[in-house]
Amino acid sequence: MEDYILFFTATIYQWKPLLKKDKYKQIIMDSLKFLVLNNRIFLYGFVIMPNHIHLLWKIRESYKLKDVQRDFLKFTAQKIKFDLIENDLNLLREFRKNGKDRIYQFWQRNSHNKRIYNRTVFEQKLDYIHLNPLQERWKLADQPEDYKFSSAEFYLLNKDDWGFITHYYEHIF
Repeated sequence: MEDYILFFTATIYQWKPLLKKDKYKQIIMDSLKFLVLNNRIFLYGFVIMPNHIHLLWKIRESYKLKDVQRDFLKFTAQKIKFDLIENDLNLLREFRKNGKDRIYQFWQRNSHNKRIYNRTVFEQKLDYIHLNPLQERWKLADQPEDYKFSSAEFYLLNKDDWGFITHYYEHIF
């Protein structure tokens, strides 16, 4: 599975809108940047929504998907937890779980990775994630490129504010 581009979806526990605040979206972005700059992944596309994220990524050689995914989700959960401890104990309580392996849970278990087999499917998924913020239920932007926490501006306006996205033309089929 690591040899392929994957469509990854991770959802906040119980679909709560934890990622509504930009500072939590920025934690996700900082973690993705770390993974790219440390040669663990290629990131081709993304969107960070209030209660879930979608990525188009490829795990780099010598890394395993399960390890990268686990570390990414664990790191982002820890950073968010520390911020909530400092700034919003009421919201933190909403994520209290008292499970065998954790006190709090921020990400739902069983995130999904779907293998991308060809360019057509890749482009469908990329369009889907870029249009996600425009959906009636979200109304986060009027145009895909207006939503900051997405790769739409990179592809539609050729503007690279993030500095760590790889254009899929470089690697796809």
